[in-house]
Amino acid sequence: MAEPARAIEPTLRRRFALDEGPRSRQGVSIAILPPAARFSLRLPIGAGAAAREIAGFRLGAPINRYEAAGDRWSARLGPNEWLIGGPESDGELIATEVEAALGGASHALTDVSHRNVGIEISGVAAAAVLNAGCPLDLSTKAFPGGSATRTVLAKAEIVLVRAETEPVFRVECWRSFAPYVHAFLIEGSRDFPALARDDRASKIDA
Repeated sequence: MAEPARAIEPTLRRRFALDEGPRSRQGVSIAILPPAARFSLRLPIGAGAAAREIAGFRLGAPINRYEAAGDRWSARLGPNEWLIGGPESDGELIATEVEAALGGASHALTDVSHRNVGIEISGVAAAAVLNAGCPLDLSTKAFPGGSATRTVLAKAEIVLVRAETEPVFRVECWRSFAPYVHAFLIEGSRDFPALARDDRASKIDA
């Protein structure tokens, strides 16, 4: 008599693209952001301005602007393209709410939660570190709080966000580029002095 089939336990589990702690030098800190829900939303030209808000996401902002409402945020990257996000645990809820709000209207909503990795660069030297590989003027006059845009960091395409006027930037990049982007930022920070040993919880090795 044949033995009953056993349930096969999965051997592959999704892993973090980067398992790195925060790295700090004088004037700059580099940290991997926790996982989040992210969606690429495409609407017909003009539909975003007409809708203004969909499922708690503000869509009517000018191109290259970032807006947050509670724990949800949206970055308008083009005339008909938005990157929207929120807590990782709300991924299915966000998708359901957006689809319900749009009803039968023409749109494309793509879950990119696991495609992207977020990296935060903060501190008075944050812009200088980014400018080691990013050609944009990141001064508060040219790239003020509430800015978001597609750009490059060295050889990688990224989305760069500055939510507030403080020198805190968010880099969104593809998982496959994340180790390269992270290593490039660390290398760019080496121009700045290491923290005194008694002042650093973690460090970037010289």
